[in-house]
Amino acid sequence: MRTAYQSAKKISAADAAALVKSGHWLDFGACLSQPDVFDKALAARVRELAEVNIRCSQGFEPRAMLEADPHAEHFHWYSWHYNTYERKKSDAGICHYIPLNLGEVPDYYRRFIDPIDIVVLKVRPADADGNFNFGPTNTWNRAIIERARTVIVETSTAVPHVCGIDNAVHISEVDYIIEGDNAPLFELKAPPVSDIDRAIARRIAAEIEDGACLQIGIGGMPNAVCSLLKDSGAKDLGIHTEMLTDGLIELYKAGVVTGARKKLDPGKSAFTFGLGSRLMYDALDGNPDMLCCPVDYTNLPHYIMQNDKAFSINSTTQMDLQGQAASESDGHRHISGTGGQLQYVRGAYASKGGKSFICMSSVFEKKGVRKSRIVLDLTRGNIVTTPRSDVMYVVTEYGMVNLKGKSIPERVRAMISLAHPDYREDLERQALENRLLPRALHVGQPA
Repeated sequence: MRTAYQSAKKISAADAAALVKSGHWLDFGACLSQPDVFDKALAARVRELAEVNIRCSQGFEPRAMLEADPHAEHFHWYSWHYNTYERKKSDAGICHYIPLNLGEVPDYYRRFIDPIDIVVLKVRPADADGNFNFGPTNTWNRAIIERARTVIVETSTAVPHVCGIDNAVHISEVDYIIEGDNAPLFELKAPPVSDIDRAIARRIAAEIEDGACLQIGIGGMPNAVCSLLKDSGAKDLGIHTEMLTDGLIELYKAGVVTGARKKLDPGKSAFTFGLGSRLMYDALDGNPDMLCCPVDYTNLPHYIMQNDKAFSINSTTQMDLQGQAASESDGHRHISGTGGQLQYVRGAYASKGGKSFICMSSVFEKKGVRKSRIVLDLTRGNIVTTPRSDVMYVVTEYGMVNLKGKSIPERVRAMISLAHPDYREDLERQALENRLLPRALHVGQPA
């Protein structure tokens, strides 16, 4: 371990990229931790290198090295969770998904993944004590640094100083420092909120009690939940979540989130990464009420359950009549990732008074054809994100049901009640034909 602050050497991005050799494994962390000037410098070396492998999560567009190598002849990108850009690259065969439960990733690095040749992370410039703050992205950064042969930081004054647990790397652990371009951080635009989102959100918001501790995913529906809670009169809500969103920050600013009744980190809003607008990043900067934590702390169920009334709110893309939720693929085409959905479903269930909600619109349109999200059988190749045994509440614009403790016929009836009316009769017929409903039992009759 180095002791002198001067032990880390300042280096240009080009010289840092020159350290990369063919066959190396690199890691860029996740989300806002991924470097930019190093990425461009490495892209400039594309013809000199072969079989360079990079792990990241949610690589924001454009990634210079991927654009410089459109046929993946030199660089191979592996992602823990896809965003829109990575999904397009996956469709082109140059980005590959790594299955996971997100809260387990630090353990994967420490137990199962070979040492990393080079890790490069975007950080805030060192403070007076020699600490480079990770800003709003903690995730598995500490685990990567422990496992890396060479540690490089790319500094940026755009990275806010975010309070947290192990949310920094000391200069004594760093080999090289690149001065970044200080460009503004990537901002994730909030998706529009639809009438269906609002209808679903109203059902969920009605369930949220004073003192509830929230985990909310990304999308229009979670944003709608936050909007409703802002004016609902709910008190002393807490946050223990994977992703911090603009909607949650608005609840905090409105005084609805205080964390006063949390058992774990009372008075603090715990998260592992924040992704949203500049307003969020400004709200996080130097704010002692915010706690950016390693992902195993935020996502492992035995931590989630320590807060009473843990409420987990996540979306899915398709469910079958028995309650399996497929939230990350369209057949064999991967579209997002498991993330923390399953772990939060389990953590909320184990929490005293906790509830988990899996939400979706009843229908969607693909290539001009409307289809039901509730089906007899999942699309061939679809990945089950949350098993039927774990699903608690399911919500569409047509209602909300709790599947816990229900038999197969009861589940089928409940799921059909959530489907769009145009599809219910056909779903009942399919259920009868496949013996999921007894012949004498029809939808609308007691099980």
